[in-house]
Amino acid sequence: MPLKIAVSGKGGVGKTTVAALLASQYARDGMDVVAVDADPASSLPAALGVPQEVRKDIVPLSEMLDVIEERTGARPGESYGSMFSLNPKVDDLVDKYAVQGNEGVRVMVLGTVKAPGSGCFCPESALLKNLMSHLVLDKEHVVIMDMEAGLEHLGRSTVRSVDVLLVVVEPGRRSVETAIRIADMARSLGIGNVLAVLNKVGDDAQENELLSLLDEGGIEAAAVIYHDKALVSADLAGRPTSSPGAEGAIASLRKRIGVLR
Repeated sequence: MPLKIAVSGKGGVGKTTVAALLASQYARDGMDVVAVDADPASSLPAALGVPQEVRKDIVPLSEMLDVIEERTGARPGESYGSMFSLNPKVDDLVDKYAVQGNEGVRVMVLGTVKAPGSGCFCPESALLKNLMSHLVLDKEHVVIMDMEAGLEHLGRSTVRSVDVLLVVVEPGRRSVETAIRIADMARSLGIGNVLAVLNKVGDDAQENELLSLLDEGGIEAAAVIYHDKALVSADLAGRPTSSPGAEGAIASLRKRIGVLR
């Protein structure tokens, strides 16, 4: 069955690391994987091994003014107040504009809508929302969405069509509190499958404390990634995100997702 997974959490917890590891593993097993970078920081291409010479030329979809005008009938910044399509054609955008990453993963960089408020009624917002909601999938497709930090994206209804929402949590009360708020909002939008991924865990005591706090908040923890120098080294060197320990944790996460499906 097609599968759409969104990865969220407080800023800096390692959402991109989890998204990249997950995308690479699914691709390695023969799935057709589309990794969607919906985080304004846009570090997913690097985490998936897209070469620097390719990354420097990536233009986020939200900044492709000609494409937005062609698909919606209005040009961002010039046509506010005019009519534009709320259901623009999007089914060919991944094939046209995605770049190739590690293990054959296709990476699509969305960018963000540079307008005040989360409910921007504008052509670029219409295009991004439609792409997120209506990616055409068949039974061998997996979509992994690396979302922007915090809660704001949930207010746009961009994740209502996801099958599983992963909330990444690092040691710290603020991270757990953010995860609980994200999970509550996700469930209110009709997302039934919400799982936590513990990241940067230092020892068993930290793991047990996080598990206890998440259990109190009603969130199941599906994987634990311990603090790993190999992940840090890969990031610093610009290599694809990977380490034996993290790969094992992500394999366990995939098994849990498979049960949910």
